[in-house]
Amino acid sequence: MNRKPRILIVDNEPQIARVLRTGLTARGYECRVAADGISAMETFGDWPPDLIVTDLAMPNMDGLELCRQLRAISQIPIIVLSVRGEERTKVQALDAGADDYVTKPFGIDELLARVRAALRRATNSAAAETTAPAILASGDFHIDLDSRRVTVQGREVHLTPKEYDLLIYFMRHAGKVLTQRTLLGAVWGGNYTEQAEYLRVFVGQLRKKIEPDPSKPRYILTEPWVGYRFNSGE
Repeated sequence: MNRKPRILIVDNEPQIARVLRTGLTARGYECRVAADGISAMETFGDWPPDLIVTDLAMPNMDGLELCRQLRAISQIPIIVLSVRGEERTKVQALDAGADDYVTKPFGIDELLARVRAALRRATNSAAAETTAPAILASGDFHIDLDSRRVTVQGREVHLTPKEYDLLIYFMRHAGKVLTQRTLLGAVWGGNYTEQAEYLRVFVGQLRKKIEPDPSKPRYILTEPWVGYRFNSGE
């Protein structure tokens, strides 16, 4: 990317928007601010950003509807800001298309780390779509998609078909918070989005096969009340 990465900040609280803009601009990002979802969609059309940071509670069009409308036209990374304790709302935002969330109050360093990770994933995803490799490799994991051969830290791991599909989905969305509904819908299909026990069983089985210590997971991390986040060991 030859120009500075563009970030659109969507928040109706001027003080928070100002802090976000100041912190992100100081780290080399080009930023604009919108006070609600309607203004954000207008700015998106006139000034296409590389990433959006949005609050959830806003007038006119809230963050949930903004996520839905953006996902209908774009795969741009979206990070939502959520008040601590609103787990149900976080899940709704992730199901609506958000890639990650940061709870309020938050530190600017945490937000910057999430921004860097989201932009990196977007760049890697675009490159993967262009090259269409038969190999999926990230961190400690290496998967030959043609032979379905899986190795973790050089050790071959034998997985059932569903365990394999679940691991593939985790790897292709490494670093992102994935809700239970998202995982169930992607791996088992839309009729299973309420069958949380399916996911718990298969995550447990997968951890036994890939984790050095299943009781202290380092790869498949639980996001309490929300879902899971996959860390490939990079």
